[in-house]
Amino acid sequence: MNAPHNLHRDLLSEKPHDHGGEGTVLAHRFHSAPSTSGSVTHIDVAVLPPGVSIGRHRHGNDRETYVVLRGSGVMRIDGNDLRVGRGDVLVNHPFGEHGLANDGTEDLEILVFEVAVGEEHMEGHDES
Repeated sequence: MNAPHNLHRDLLSEKPHDHGGEGTVLAHRFHSAPSTSGSVTHIDVAVLPPGVSIGRHRHGNDRETYVVLRGSGVMRIDGNDLRVGRGDVLVNHPFGEHGLANDGTEDLEILVFEVAVGEEHMEGHDES
């Protein structure tokens, strides 16, 4: 596998079939902390080579945000497919379904951070 542009290959670990996706995502977790309301629980950088995807999945009571650093692809959020590219910021709301696929010809690099959401922020949100 070629080293991703702008990211040091030695930091990245392989995550085959991430959330049931295709191929192998390369990722590094820069920060991890316990889940308490309002806290950032993790910060990751991930690289999806062409043809690789993060499978559709749901989280619990957290808000996960993707920032596209390089490349392009298709992000699925709550049943909607969106074209994404460099500079896009995509918010995956608590209990929402999301996934990401690199259908381009270059690496898709993303920054991912997750914030725990307290029950006080969940009024009116159905978990089903």
